Amino acid sequence: MGAAVGAAPRAVTWQDLHRRRVLLGDVLVVLVVMSVAVFVQTTTGSEDVASAVRQKSILSYQAASVLLAVVWLVLLALYGVRDRRILASGAREYKALFDAGIALFATTAIAAVLFKLDLGRGFLISSVTVGTVLLIGVRWCFNAVLRAERRKGKMMSRVIILGSPGSVRHVAEQLSSTARAGYMVVGACLPERHVSDGHVDIGVPVLGTANSALAVMQKAEADTVIVANSEEFSPRWMQQLGWDLEPGGQHLVVAPSLVGIGGPRIHTRPVAGVPLIHVETPRFDGGRWIIKRAFDLVVASVMVVVFAVPLLVVALTVRLTSPGPALYSQERVGLNGRKFHMYKFRSMRVGADDELPSLLEEHGQGRELLFKLKDDPRVTRFGRFIRRTSIDELPQLFNVLGGSMSLVGPRPQRDHEVELYDLAARRRLLLKPGMSGLWQVSGRSNLGWEDAIRLDLYYVENWSMLSDVAILLRTARQMVKPDGAF
Repeated sequence: MGAAVGAAPRAVTWQDLHRRRVLLGDVLVVLVVMSVAVFVQTTTGSEDVASAVRQKSILSYQAASVLLAVVWLVLLALYGVRDRRILASGAREYKALFDAGIALFATTAIAAVLFKLDLGRGFLISSVTVGTVLLIGVRWCFNAVLRAERRKGKMMSRVIILGSPGSVRHVAEQLSSTARAGYMVVGACLPERHVSDGHVDIGVPVLGTANSALAVMQKAEADTVIVANSEEFSPRWMQQLGWDLEPGGQHLVVAPSLVGIGGPRIHTRPVAGVPLIHVETPRFDGGRWIIKRAFDLVVASVMVVVFAVPLLVVALTVRLTSPGPALYSQERVGLNGRKFHMYKFRSMRVGADDELPSLLEEHGQGRELLFKLKDDPRVTRFGRFIRRTSIDELPQLFNVLGGSMSLVGPRPQRDHEVELYDLAARRRLLLKPGMSGLWQVSGRSNLGWEDAIRLDLYYVENWSMLSDVAILLRTARQMVKPDGAF
């Protein structure tokens, strides 16, 4: 590998165009919000920004709004909201926008104290709050368009993976299962000894050796190289690879041998030129769990009040459409293996549990984990509807209020299913089970046990309040547009 000298200017990529559109959106939102804020403030009887203004200060609402707009845009840049690593990253991107809004408010408040300016709390709070919400909303719209394009295979980073066959296969499978991340694996380059072994089946085309990676990238029009197993390559070789890549146009990504680790738990600290990755161990106690419980109580209480009439209507309909009680109770295994009774609206005929063994035998199934029959004859006509829309789960709000469940968490399973858990799966029991969870909003019954446990374990290891809110919003969308529920 050798560094190219005097390389031609790189072509404009879709990433550049996307960043420009996002920048334009940010600028327009900030300018519109500040303009409307000034208009409202100056047409509702207020004069200037502060008492200092009335004393012939050079500041006015107009000047203050221009200054705030400039500071806001600078803060957005400083918080990296248009950085390539953050764009279209979802919660991380929205958090950066939120943090920039908080920083703007704090900066302005401090400036007001230092320079003794009464900036008008209503003017400041309303403009920053509305602006931050609009920035996040506009960014969500951009991301929705980007996700739609990626589902068509467009606007993706073309990736070459370097590493041993096993590590390349693992990274390629993970990236292929998450198209929304925007990585399209076009091929792999393996160390010379693996290529010389003959045919290697790793799920993606082997386009060359690791030493020919740059030539392969140019030929495949790839813009990203992922090193999946850095132990295969010397530090000097890795350094040279980074030097040889086109600045700004080609990107080097190193995938460490870590799985199921969320971003907030990972911190990189360079020491003597060596990037050390610090991984925080998950904790299952402390103040944030008190916040989670308080959140559960407040939201569940509100939902019970809001859905009181619909709950009664569904209960009455269940009774009228099939003989038997409206509610169904089943023993499940919860936090730390404690058993509890989970409530649902009855969606099957009475005695359905007694029919399960013969039904499994009829379909050639054992008592498997997450087994569900798509056309289960035990499900009633109305039950099919409430199962598909997840309305049958709403009585679990009372489980949440009672403390045996949470709004979000791993799905509770029955005792005989828990008996089949391996050591990894048992980590699901470290958290309270949830009405909804990551696997329910990621495919639900369309997923196999391995995918379901991977998603549940990821949630257990990387829980955050923001992730709970995101899962609840995706759950609401899932109820409107069901996918994988039967």
